Amino acid sequence: MKVAVGQLCSSSNTKNNLRTVYKILNLAIQNQARILFLPEATDYLAQNAKHSLQLSQQVKTTFLTPLVEHIKALNQSTYVSIGIHLPNDTTTKVENVHLLIDPKGTIVSRYQKLHLFDVDVPNGPILKESNSVEAGNTITPPTLIDDVANIGLSICYDIRFPELSLKLRQLGANILTFPSAFTTKTGDAHWEVLSKARALDSQCFVVNAAQCGHHDVGTNEKGDTIERISYGDSIIVDPWGTVLAKAKKFDDKDLSVDDDSDYFEVIYADLDFDQLNKMRTNMPLSQHRRADVFGDL
Repeated sequence: MKVAVGQLCSSSNTKNNLRTVYKILNLAIQNQARILFLPEATDYLAQNAKHSLQLSQQVKTTFLTPLVEHIKALNQSTYVSIGIHLPNDTTTKVENVHLLIDPKGTIVSRYQKLHLFDVDVPNGPILKESNSVEAGNTITPPTLIDDVANIGLSICYDIRFPELSLKLRQLGANILTFPSAFTTKTGDAHWEVLSKARALDSQCFVVNAAQCGHHDVGTNEKGDTIERISYGDSIIVDPWGTVLAKAKKFDDKDLSVDDDSDYFEVIYADLDFDQLNKMRTNMPLSQHRRADVFGDL
């Protein structure tokens, strides 16, 4: 099965971000990808919690509804995995969600991020995602495509919690995907290592789309440009830990833009599920797990 991963640099302008998604989707369709994976926060990146809540109110009308209608109108065969924000019904926070949209424009799976990124990165930013995001409380069962690809949905920081990946594997997943917007510090230190680790301990393909570059999220009250940079380096890893494809990083010198000043790139890989099944047979980790000692993981 051929998959595509679209890497971009979302701004606070949902309409411009949607324009970029259309370009990426067209390339994925032209290259006959069955599934296109897009990053966390594809719809927008915001300045702060207040700004995020404001932007989330318009996501359905300016981003999500046009996207699903566009997919439906294209009448092609490509699924879309995408991370966006939606307003929470009961709080003044937003939901960081991961959607899987089928070629008919139907949302067939929805996951709300469980683990929120509240950290003080050494020599890096202090981030508290819980200021603006309402955490989810449930694991979304994997979605089966073509009776062969079973996709388990997660988001970004979730990749640091192997129990989620192991649970998704237990539920039948053979593809894990963590759409992300990693910081440059944590990305440089851990991004590829974590992607390989989750592939190895779950014996799944890991397909990770990432935000990349300097995001235009506007200016503060003083008129100063707010700096927000994402690591990039979107990656596809097989169950043996082999990197099948990678995109560029934020500091690569050739992050070129098109005539609309949009940066994006698309990487591809063919996922061999016969190879995956052979690996699982030759090294049956799921059979060797000591549930009697560690519990049901």
